[in-house]
Amino acid sequence: MQTECTSKLGGLQPIGRRTLVAAFDARRMTSDGGALLLREVDQLRHFFARVAGCFVDHRAHTRIEHSVEELLGQRSLGIALGYQELNDHDDLRYDPTLAMAVGKVDPLGNTRKLDRDRGRALAGHATLNRLETAPSTLDSDRPDLKILHSPQAFERLFVDLMLDAHDQPPNEIIIDLDATDDRVHGTQEGRSFHGYYGHDCFLPLYIFCGEFLLAAKLRRADQDGAAGSLEEVARIVAHIREQCPRTKLIVRADSGFCRDAMLDWCESQPTVEFVIGLARNSRLAEMIKGELEHHRQVVAESGHASQSYKDLDYRTKKSGSRERRVVAKAEVLTGKDTPRFVVTSLSADEVDKRALYEDLYCARGDMENRLKAQQLGMFAARTSSHTMRANPLRLWFSSLAYVLVNDLRTVALRGTPLAKAQVWTLRVRLLKVGALVRQSVRRLVISQRSSLPLKAIWLAALAHIQQVRSELLF
Repeated sequence: MQTECTSKLGGLQPIGRRTLVAAFDARRMTSDGGALLLREVDQLRHFFARVAGCFVDHRAHTRIEHSVEELLGQRSLGIALGYQELNDHDDLRYDPTLAMAVGKVDPLGNTRKLDRDRGRALAGHATLNRLETAPSTLDSDRPDLKILHSPQAFERLFVDLMLDAHDQPPNEIIIDLDATDDRVHGTQEGRSFHGYYGHDCFLPLYIFCGEFLLAAKLRRADQDGAAGSLEEVARIVAHIREQCPRTKLIVRADSGFCRDAMLDWCESQPTVEFVIGLARNSRLAEMIKGELEHHRQVVAESGHASQSYKDLDYRTKKSGSRERRVVAKAEVLTGKDTPRFVVTSLSADEVDKRALYEDLYCARGDMENRLKAQQLGMFAARTSSHTMRANPLRLWFSSLAYVLVNDLRTVALRGTPLAKAQVWTLRVRLLKVGALVRQSVRRLVISQRSSLPLKAIWLAALAHIQQVRSELLF
Protein backbone atom coordinates (compact mmCIF):
# COMPACT_ATOMS: atom_id res chain seq x y z
CA MET A 1 0.00 0.00 0.00
CA GLN A 2 1.31 3.43 -0.94
CA THR A 3 2.41 5.61 1.92
CA GLU A 4 0.17 8.62 2.46
CA CYS A 5 2.22 11.56 1.23
CA THR A 6 -0.22 14.46 1.18
CA SER A 7 -0.82 15.08 4.85
CA LYS A 8 0.57 18.34 6.20
CA LEU A 9 3.05 18.42 9.07
CA GLY A 10 1.65 20.15 12.12
CA GLY A 11 3.37 21.90 14.98
CA LEU A 12 5.70 24.11 12.94
CA GLN A 13 6.25 27.58 14.34
CA PRO A 14 5.17 30.53 12.15
CA ILE A 15 7.67 32.81 10.46
CA GLY A 16 6.63 36.36 11.20
CA ARG A 17 2.94 36.63 10.42
CA ARG A 18 3.03 33.74 7.96
CA THR A 19 1.94 30.23 8.84
CA LEU A 20 4.61 27.62 8.03
CA VAL A 21 3.30 24.61 6.14
CA ALA A 22 5.25 21.48 5.20
CA ALA A 23 3.98 18.36 3.48
CA PHE A 24 5.19 15.22 1.72
CA ASP A 25 3.27 15.91 -1.47
CA ALA A 26 5.95 16.54 -4.13
CA ARG A 27 5.64 13.18 -5.87
CA ARG A 28 7.89 14.01 -8.83
CA MET A 29 10.91 14.92 -6.77
CA THR A 30 13.89 12.85 -5.77
CA SER A 31 16.58 13.04 -3.12
CA ASP A 32 18.97 11.03 -5.31
CA GLY A 33 19.63 13.11 -8.40
CA GLY A 34 23.20 11.75 -8.48
CA ALA A 35 21.82 8.39 -9.57
CA LEU A 36 21.96 9.77 -13.12
CA LEU A 37 25.78 9.87 -12.92
CA LEU A 38 25.80 6.23 -11.88
CA ARG A 39 23.52 5.47 -14.83
CA GLU A 40 26.01 7.07 -17.22
CA VAL A 41 28.82 4.95 -15.74
CA ASP A 42 26.67 1.84 -16.15
CA GLN A 43 26.02 2.72 -19.78
CA LEU A 44 29.74 3.00 -20.47
CA ARG A 45 30.58 -0.51 -19.29
CA HIS A 46 27.16 -2.13 -19.80
CA PHE A 47 27.64 -3.01 -16.18
CA PHE A 48 24.17 -4.22 -15.22
CA ALA A 49 23.80 -6.15 -18.46
CA ARG A 50 27.04 -8.01 -17.75
CA VAL A 51 25.96 -8.78 -14.19
CA ALA A 52 22.62 -10.03 -15.52
CA GLY A 53 24.65 -12.52 -17.56
CA CYS A 54 25.50 -14.22 -14.25
CA PHE A 55 21.83 -15.19 -13.88
CA VAL A 56 19.40 -17.48 -15.69
CA ASP A 57 15.76 -16.40 -15.68
CA HIS A 58 13.17 -19.18 -15.84
CA ARG A 59 10.19 -16.89 -15.29
CA ALA A 60 7.44 -16.59 -17.89
CA HIS A 61 8.62 -13.52 -19.77
CA THR A 62 5.14 -12.64 -20.97
CA ARG A 63 4.07 -12.11 -17.38
CA ILE A 64 6.99 -10.22 -15.85
CA GLU A 65 7.56 -6.46 -15.87
CA HIS A 66 10.97 -6.28 -14.23
CA SER A 67 13.86 -7.95 -16.02
CA VAL A 68 16.81 -9.39 -14.09
CA GLU A 69 18.95 -6.53 -15.39
CA GLU A 70 16.46 -3.97 -14.05
CA LEU A 71 16.21 -5.73 -10.69
CA LEU A 72 19.99 -5.86 -10.40
CA GLY A 73 20.25 -2.22 -11.28
CA GLN A 74 17.62 -1.26 -8.74
CA ARG A 75 19.27 -3.22 -5.93
CA SER A 76 22.85 -2.16 -6.71
CA LEU A 77 21.93 1.49 -7.18
CA GLY A 78 19.93 1.40 -3.97
CA ILE A 79 22.97 0.20 -2.02
CA ALA A 80 25.23 2.75 -3.70
CA LEU A 81 22.77 5.51 -2.74
CA GLY A 82 22.69 4.38 0.89
CA TYR A 83 19.56 2.21 1.05
CA GLN A 84 20.71 -0.98 2.71
CA GLU A 85 17.30 -2.52 3.41
CA LEU A 86 15.04 -4.18 0.85
CA ASN A 87 12.07 -2.63 2.64
CA ASP A 88 13.31 0.79 1.50
CA HIS A 89 12.29 -0.13 -2.02
CA ASP A 90 8.60 -0.17 -1.14
CA ASP A 91 8.93 3.62 -1.15
CA LEU A 92 11.75 3.89 -3.70
CA ARG A 93 9.64 2.18 -6.37
CA TYR A 94 7.84 5.52 -6.77
CA ASP A 95 11.11 7.40 -7.42
CA PRO A 96 11.24 8.43 -11.11
CA THR A 97 14.94 9.26 -11.09
CA LEU A 98 15.90 5.84 -9.75
CA ALA A 99 13.62 4.31 -12.38
CA MET A 100 15.45 6.27 -15.10
CA ALA A 101 18.81 5.15 -13.73
CA VAL A 102 17.63 1.53 -13.83
CA GLY A 103 16.59 1.97 -17.48
CA LYS A 104 12.79 2.08 -17.20
CA VAL A 105 11.30 3.67 -20.32
CA ASP A 106 8.24 4.62 -18.26
CA PRO A 107 9.84 6.15 -15.14
CA LEU A 108 6.44 7.24 -13.75
CA GLY A 109 4.98 3.76 -14.00
CA ASN A 110 1.86 4.93 -15.84
CA THR A 111 1.79 1.94 -18.21
CA ARG A 112 2.01 -0.89 -15.67
CA LYS A 113 -0.27 -3.82 -16.46
CA LEU A 114 -2.23 -3.84 -13.22
CA ASP A 115 -4.13 -0.85 -11.87
CA ARG A 116 -2.68 -1.42 -8.40
CA ASP A 117 0.86 -1.07 -9.79
CA ARG A 118 0.40 2.12 -11.79
CA GLY A 119 2.54 4.91 -10.48
CA ARG A 120 5.10 2.36 -9.26
CA ALA A 121 7.78 2.09 -11.90
CA LEU A 122 10.07 -0.16 -9.86
CA ALA A 123 9.85 -3.42 -7.95
CA GLY A 124 8.97 -3.69 -4.28
CA HIS A 125 10.91 -5.58 -1.65
CA ALA A 126 9.11 -8.90 -2.23
CA THR A 127 10.20 -9.07 -5.88
CA LEU A 128 13.75 -8.00 -5.05
CA ASN A 129 13.88 -10.62 -2.31
CA ARG A 130 13.32 -13.36 -4.88
CA LEU A 131 16.42 -12.09 -6.66
CA GLU A 132 18.48 -12.00 -3.46
CA THR A 133 17.51 -15.56 -2.58
CA ALA A 134 18.18 -16.90 -6.08
CA PRO A 135 19.66 -20.42 -5.86
CA SER A 136 22.30 -21.79 -8.18
CA THR A 137 20.05 -24.71 -9.20
CA LEU A 138 16.30 -25.18 -9.33
CA ASP A 139 14.89 -26.22 -5.96
CA SER A 140 11.78 -28.42 -5.86
CA ASP A 141 11.08 -27.21 -2.33
CA ARG A 142 10.99 -23.57 -3.56
CA PRO A 143 9.34 -23.61 -6.99
CA ASP A 144 8.77 -19.85 -6.69
CA LEU A 145 12.54 -19.21 -6.97
CA LYS A 146 12.90 -19.29 -10.75
CA ILE A 147 15.89 -16.97 -11.07
CA LEU A 148 19.21 -18.85 -10.82
CA HIS A 149 22.69 -17.43 -10.33
CA SER A 150 26.11 -18.77 -11.31
CA PRO A 151 28.80 -18.32 -8.63
CA GLN A 152 31.49 -19.07 -11.23
CA ALA A 153 30.20 -16.33 -13.51
CA PHE A 154 30.23 -13.83 -10.64
CA GLU A 155 33.81 -14.76 -9.77
CA ARG A 156 34.99 -14.28 -13.36
CA LEU A 157 33.10 -11.01 -13.75
CA PHE A 158 34.97 -9.19 -10.97
CA VAL A 159 38.33 -10.05 -12.55
CA ASP A 160 37.07 -9.14 -16.03
CA LEU A 161 35.95 -5.72 -14.81
CA MET A 162 39.44 -5.04 -13.45
CA LEU A 163 41.11 -6.14 -16.68
CA ASP A 164 38.70 -4.09 -18.80
CA ALA A 165 39.81 -0.95 -16.97
CA HIS A 166 43.26 -1.28 -18.59
CA ASP A 167 43.72 -0.30 -22.23
CA GLN A 168 46.85 -2.44 -22.38
CA PRO A 169 48.10 -5.32 -20.24
CA PRO A 170 49.78 -3.77 -17.19
CA ASN A 171 53.42 -4.51 -16.46
CA GLU A 172 52.63 -5.46 -12.87
CA ILE A 173 49.56 -6.43 -10.87
CA ILE A 174 49.61 -6.65 -7.08
CA ILE A 175 47.03 -9.01 -5.60
CA ASP A 176 46.13 -8.11 -2.01
CA LEU A 177 44.47 -10.60 0.34
CA ASP A 178 42.78 -9.95 3.65
CA ALA A 179 40.01 -11.31 5.83
CA THR A 180 37.69 -9.49 8.20
CA ASP A 181 34.83 -10.27 10.51
CA ASP A 182 31.21 -10.00 9.40
CA ARG A 183 29.31 -9.96 12.66
CA VAL A 184 25.95 -11.69 12.85
CA HIS A 185 23.25 -11.18 15.43
CA GLY A 186 20.78 -13.94 14.62
CA THR A 187 20.80 -17.68 13.97
CA GLN A 188 22.16 -17.57 10.43
CA GLU A 189 23.40 -20.79 8.89
CA GLY A 190 27.19 -21.03 9.01
CA ARG A 191 27.69 -18.55 11.87
CA SER A 192 30.51 -19.37 14.26
CA PHE A 193 32.13 -17.80 17.29
CA HIS A 194 35.55 -16.33 16.55
CA GLY A 195 37.93 -16.08 19.48
CA TYR A 196 39.96 -13.19 18.08
CA TYR A 197 36.95 -10.99 17.36
CA GLY A 198 34.99 -12.23 20.35
CA HIS A 199 31.59 -12.68 18.69
CA ASP A 200 29.59 -14.79 16.25
CA CYS A 201 30.45 -13.89 12.69
CA PHE A 202 31.32 -14.94 9.19
CA LEU A 203 34.90 -14.53 7.96
CA PRO A 204 34.76 -13.20 4.39
CA LEU A 205 37.89 -13.28 2.24
CA TYR A 206 38.56 -10.18 0.15
CA ILE A 207 41.02 -9.90 -2.71
CA PHE A 208 41.81 -6.52 -4.28
CA CYS A 209 44.08 -5.12 -6.95
CA GLY A 210 44.50 -1.54 -5.82
CA GLU A 211 40.94 -0.16 -5.73
CA PHE A 212 39.58 -2.96 -7.92
CA LEU A 213 37.71 -5.76 -6.17
CA LEU A 214 38.71 -9.19 -7.48
CA ALA A 215 36.93 -11.50 -5.05
CA ALA A 216 34.57 -11.40 -2.09
CA LYS A 217 34.00 -14.85 -0.67
CA LEU A 218 31.78 -15.49 2.34
CA ARG A 219 33.24 -18.13 4.67
CA ARG A 220 32.51 -19.69 8.03
CA ALA A 221 34.55 -18.31 10.91
CA ASP A 222 35.41 -21.69 12.48
CA GLN A 223 38.40 -22.27 10.22
CA ASP A 224 41.87 -21.01 9.44
CA GLY A 225 41.76 -17.40 8.26
CA ALA A 226 43.75 -18.44 5.17
CA ALA A 227 41.37 -21.27 4.26
CA GLY A 228 40.58 -21.28 0.55
CA SER A 229 42.90 -18.36 -0.20
CA LEU A 230 45.31 -20.43 -2.32
CA GLU A 231 42.44 -21.71 -4.47
CA GLU A 232 41.14 -18.18 -4.97
CA VAL A 233 44.58 -16.82 -5.86
CA ALA A 234 45.19 -19.68 -8.29
CA ARG A 235 41.82 -19.04 -9.95
CA ILE A 236 42.45 -15.29 -10.28
CA VAL A 237 46.00 -15.75 -11.57
CA ALA A 238 44.83 -18.25 -14.20
CA HIS A 239 42.13 -15.81 -15.31
CA ILE A 240 44.56 -12.90 -15.56
CA ARG A 241 47.00 -15.05 -17.50
CA GLU A 242 44.38 -15.57 -20.23
CA GLN A 243 44.66 -11.89 -21.18
CA CYS A 244 47.96 -10.84 -19.65
CA PRO A 245 50.39 -13.72 -20.06
CA ARG A 246 53.52 -11.61 -19.48
CA THR A 247 52.30 -9.43 -16.62
CA LYS A 248 54.27 -9.76 -13.39
CA LEU A 249 52.02 -10.73 -10.48
CA ILE A 250 52.79 -10.11 -6.80
CA VAL A 251 50.75 -11.74 -4.05
CA ARG A 252 50.73 -9.53 -0.95
CA ALA A 253 49.20 -10.30 2.44
CA ASP A 254 49.77 -10.15 6.19
CA SER A 255 51.13 -12.98 8.30
CA GLY A 256 47.70 -14.63 8.55
CA PHE A 257 48.22 -15.89 4.98
CA CYS A 258 51.81 -17.03 5.37
CA ARG A 259 51.39 -20.73 4.64
CA ASP A 260 54.04 -22.90 3.02
CA ALA A 261 51.54 -24.17 0.44
CA MET A 262 50.93 -20.58 -0.73
CA LEU A 263 54.66 -19.82 -0.93
CA ASP A 264 55.43 -23.07 -2.76
CA TRP A 265 52.65 -22.45 -5.27
CA CYS A 266 53.83 -18.91 -6.03
CA GLU A 267 57.40 -20.16 -6.54
CA SER A 268 56.13 -22.81 -8.94
CA GLN A 269 54.46 -20.22 -11.18
CA PRO A 270 56.29 -18.13 -13.78
CA THR A 271 56.43 -14.42 -12.92
CA VAL A 272 54.38 -14.81 -9.72
CA GLU A 273 56.10 -13.32 -6.68
CA PHE A 274 55.02 -12.89 -3.07
CA VAL A 275 55.51 -10.38 -0.27
CA ILE A 276 53.84 -11.77 2.84
CA GLY A 277 54.13 -10.92 6.52
CA LEU A 278 55.83 -13.45 8.79
CA ALA A 279 54.81 -13.89 12.40
CA ARG A 280 57.47 -13.11 15.00
CA ASN A 281 59.06 -16.01 16.86
CA SER A 282 62.06 -16.58 19.13
CA ARG A 283 64.37 -17.73 16.31
CA LEU A 284 63.67 -14.62 14.24
CA ALA A 285 64.06 -12.38 17.27
CA GLU A 286 67.43 -13.99 17.98
CA MET A 287 68.62 -13.28 14.43
CA ILE A 288 68.20 -9.50 14.98
CA LYS A 289 69.16 -9.49 18.65
CA GLY A 290 72.21 -7.29 18.07
CA GLU A 291 70.26 -4.73 16.06
CA LEU A 292 67.53 -4.48 18.69
CA GLU A 293 70.10 -3.98 21.47
CA HIS A 294 71.73 -1.18 19.49
CA HIS A 295 68.38 0.56 18.95
CA ARG A 296 67.51 0.29 22.65
CA GLN A 297 70.67 2.20 23.45
CA VAL A 298 69.84 4.83 20.83
CA VAL A 299 66.33 5.26 22.24
CA ALA A 300 67.67 5.49 25.80
CA GLU A 301 70.11 8.23 24.79
CA SER A 302 67.93 10.22 22.37
CA GLY A 303 64.40 9.49 23.49
CA HIS A 304 63.40 8.92 19.86
CA ALA A 305 62.44 5.74 18.04
CA SER A 306 65.19 3.93 16.15
CA GLN A 307 65.05 1.32 13.40
CA SER A 308 67.01 -0.51 10.73
CA TYR A 309 66.46 -3.28 8.19
CA LYS A 310 68.25 -6.58 7.74
CA ASP A 311 68.15 -9.35 5.14
CA LEU A 312 67.86 -12.87 6.57
CA ASP A 313 67.85 -16.39 5.16
CA TYR A 314 65.22 -18.27 7.09
CA ARG A 315 63.40 -21.59 7.04
CA THR A 316 60.81 -22.79 9.51
CA LYS A 317 61.79 -25.99 11.29
CA LYS A 318 58.59 -27.96 10.67
CA SER A 319 56.65 -26.59 7.72
CA GLY A 320 59.20 -24.76 5.61
CA SER A 321 60.05 -26.49 2.35
CA ARG A 322 63.14 -24.37 1.72
CA GLU A 323 65.17 -21.41 2.90
CA ARG A 324 63.71 -18.07 1.84
CA ARG A 325 64.59 -14.40 1.99
CA VAL A 326 63.15 -12.58 5.01
CA VAL A 327 63.37 -8.82 5.48
CA ALA A 328 63.48 -7.91 9.15
CA LYS A 329 62.58 -4.50 10.52
CA ALA A 330 64.44 -4.05 13.80
CA GLU A 331 62.58 -1.22 15.50
CA VAL A 332 62.49 0.06 19.07
CA LEU A 333 59.97 2.62 20.20
CA THR A 334 60.09 4.40 23.54
CA GLY A 335 60.00 1.53 25.99
CA LYS A 336 58.88 -1.08 23.45
CA ASP A 337 60.44 -3.42 20.88
CA THR A 338 58.38 -3.69 17.66
CA PRO A 339 60.24 -5.99 15.25
CA ARG A 340 58.50 -6.94 12.00
CA PHE A 341 59.26 -9.63 9.43
CA VAL A 342 58.31 -10.12 5.78
CA VAL A 343 59.06 -13.19 3.64
CA THR A 344 59.47 -12.64 -0.08
CA SER A 345 60.48 -14.31 -3.33
CA LEU A 346 61.94 -11.04 -4.63
CA SER A 347 65.70 -10.93 -4.51
CA ALA A 348 67.80 -8.13 -3.02
CA ASP A 349 68.88 -7.24 -6.56
CA GLU A 350 65.24 -6.65 -7.54
CA VAL A 351 64.24 -4.57 -4.54
CA ASP A 352 66.22 -3.25 -1.59
CA LYS A 353 65.23 -4.37 1.91
CA ARG A 354 64.05 -0.93 3.02
CA ALA A 355 62.08 -0.31 -0.17
CA LEU A 356 60.55 -3.76 0.01
CA TYR A 357 59.19 -3.13 3.48
CA GLU A 358 58.33 0.57 3.39
CA ASP A 359 57.24 1.01 -0.21
CA LEU A 360 55.92 -2.40 -1.20
CA TYR A 361 54.71 -4.25 1.89
CA CYS A 362 53.39 -1.31 3.90
CA ALA A 363 51.34 -0.14 0.92
CA ARG A 364 48.99 -3.05 1.62
CA GLY A 365 47.65 -0.97 4.51
CA ASP A 366 45.57 0.95 1.97
CA MET A 367 43.47 -2.18 1.59
CA GLU A 368 41.98 -1.35 4.98
CA ASN A 369 40.30 1.62 3.32
CA ARG A 370 38.89 -0.67 0.65
CA LEU A 371 37.53 -3.03 3.33
CA LYS A 372 36.01 -0.11 5.20
CA ALA A 373 34.31 1.15 2.04
CA GLN A 374 32.97 -2.32 1.30
CA GLN A 375 31.91 -3.33 4.80
CA LEU A 376 30.60 -0.01 6.08
CA GLY A 377 29.99 2.15 3.02
CA MET A 378 28.28 -0.56 0.95
CA PHE A 379 26.80 -2.53 3.84
CA ALA A 380 28.60 -5.77 2.97
CA ALA A 381 28.24 -6.83 6.59
CA ARG A 382 24.45 -6.87 6.14
CA THR A 383 24.41 -10.65 5.65
CA SER A 384 21.27 -11.10 7.72
CA SER A 385 19.50 -13.77 5.66
CA HIS A 386 19.04 -17.08 7.44
CA THR A 387 20.48 -19.22 4.65
CA MET A 388 24.05 -19.55 3.47
CA ARG A 389 22.65 -19.57 -0.04
CA ALA A 390 21.37 -16.02 0.14
CA ASN A 391 24.12 -14.37 2.16
CA PRO A 392 26.89 -14.80 -0.44
CA LEU A 393 24.57 -13.10 -2.94
CA ARG A 394 24.04 -10.22 -0.51
CA LEU A 395 27.79 -9.86 -0.24
CA TRP A 396 28.09 -9.82 -4.04
CA PHE A 397 25.36 -7.18 -4.42
CA SER A 398 27.29 -4.93 -2.03
CA SER A 399 30.43 -5.71 -4.02
CA LEU A 400 28.71 -4.72 -7.26
CA ALA A 401 27.69 -1.40 -5.72
CA TYR A 402 31.32 -0.88 -4.65
CA VAL A 403 32.55 -1.58 -8.19
CA LEU A 404 29.99 0.81 -9.67
CA VAL A 405 30.92 3.67 -7.33
CA ASN A 406 34.62 2.97 -7.85
CA ASP A 407 34.06 3.26 -11.62
CA LEU A 408 32.38 6.60 -11.00
CA ARG A 409 35.41 7.75 -9.07
CA THR A 410 38.10 6.48 -11.44
CA VAL A 411 36.36 7.27 -14.75
CA ALA A 412 34.15 10.30 -14.16
CA LEU A 413 35.82 12.04 -11.23
CA ARG A 414 39.47 11.82 -12.27
CA GLY A 415 41.24 15.12 -11.82
CA THR A 416 38.50 16.51 -9.57
CA PRO A 417 38.62 17.13 -5.79
CA LEU A 418 36.49 13.98 -5.35
CA ALA A 419 38.82 11.64 -7.25
CA LYS A 420 40.04 10.05 -4.02
CA ALA A 421 36.93 10.57 -1.92
CA GLN A 422 35.51 7.78 0.21
CA VAL A 423 32.15 6.31 -0.75
CA TRP A 424 30.24 8.09 2.02
CA THR A 425 31.69 11.42 0.93
CA LEU A 426 30.62 10.78 -2.66
CA ARG A 427 27.20 9.74 -1.47
CA VAL A 428 26.57 12.79 0.67
CA ARG A 429 28.10 15.42 -1.61
CA LEU A 430 27.42 14.11 -5.11
CA LEU A 431 24.70 11.45 -5.14
CA LYS A 432 22.21 12.67 -2.52
CA VAL A 433 21.10 15.67 -4.55
CA GLY A 434 17.50 16.87 -4.58
CA ALA A 435 15.92 17.27 -8.01
CA LEU A 436 12.56 17.97 -9.65
CA VAL A 437 11.39 15.55 -12.35
CA ARG A 438 9.25 16.71 -15.28
CA GLN A 439 8.02 14.55 -18.12
CA SER A 440 6.60 15.56 -21.47
CA VAL A 441 5.92 13.60 -24.63
CA ARG A 442 9.48 13.95 -25.88
CA ARG A 443 11.60 14.87 -22.88
CA LEU A 444 12.46 13.94 -19.34
CA VAL A 445 13.85 16.90 -17.40
CA ILE A 446 15.73 16.57 -14.11
CA SER A 447 16.04 20.00 -12.54
CA GLN A 448 18.60 20.59 -9.81
CA ARG A 449 19.02 23.85 -7.99
CA SER A 450 21.14 26.46 -9.75
CA SER A 451 23.20 27.05 -6.60
CA LEU A 452 24.39 23.43 -6.36
CA PRO A 453 27.89 23.68 -4.79
CA LEU A 454 29.34 20.84 -6.86
CA LYS A 455 27.89 21.91 -10.19
CA ALA A 456 31.39 22.24 -11.68
CA ILE A 457 32.27 18.68 -10.64
CA TRP A 458 29.02 17.43 -12.17
CA LEU A 459 29.90 19.07 -15.47
CA ALA A 460 33.46 17.71 -15.33
CA ALA A 461 32.18 14.19 -14.57
CA LEU A 462 29.82 14.23 -17.54
CA ALA A 463 32.59 15.55 -19.79
CA HIS A 464 34.91 12.72 -18.71
CA ILE A 465 32.21 10.13 -19.33
CA GLN A 466 31.51 11.57 -22.79
CA GLN A 467 35.22 11.46 -23.57
CA VAL A 468 35.49 7.80 -22.58
CA ARG A 469 32.34 6.99 -24.55
CA SER A 470 33.78 8.58 -27.69
CA GLU A 471 37.04 6.64 -27.22
CA LEU A 472 35.12 3.38 -26.93
CA LEU A 473 33.25 4.12 -30.16
CA PHE A 474 36.41 4.69 -32.21
